[in-house]
Amino acid sequence: MKIRIHIPSQTLQLLDDHGAVLHSYLVSTAAKGVGEERGSFCTPRGRHIIRARIGADQPVDTVFVRRRPTGEIYTPELGATHPERDWILTRILWLSGTEHGYNRGGSCDTMRRYIYIHGTPDEVEMGKPGSHGCIRMRNAELLELFERVDVGTQVEIVA
Repeated sequence: MKIRIHIPSQTLQLLDDHGAVLHSYLVSTAAKGVGEERGSFCTPRGRHIIRARIGADQPVDTVFVRRRPTGEIYTPELGATHPERDWILTRILWLSGTEHGYNRGGSCDTMRRYIYIHGTPDEVEMGKPGSHGCIRMRNAELLELFERVDVGTQVEIVA
């Protein structure tokens, strides 16, 4: 399995070992575009791997802060109390860059920037940039993807 995230079309494709598309999902990447630098709030490009799968035992809409469940379950009412927040829900696939000096190491390290593929509230529009750097997915689709990938799965983010 391999994941390809295509920034211009705001899609994530799950590919088999021969490169055939198994599933395609609409996503939402960074509102500020692409970039690798820490503090840029951009989505990093290049080759990555899934470093960690987080939240396998948690219910749908579990709220995560710093990769830990808070004990809250997201509701639109909770969302209204923090409208500026980029909610991290349901599951986290934590990415790590594999290209030294580009998306790994120093001020451009994807893992140290805490870039994830993660769930988002249902009311968030997909197919349009809007995140703070991560790749957002619908919770139901993220659950499906989460069950099909492992730590070490290759992820390519292309612009």
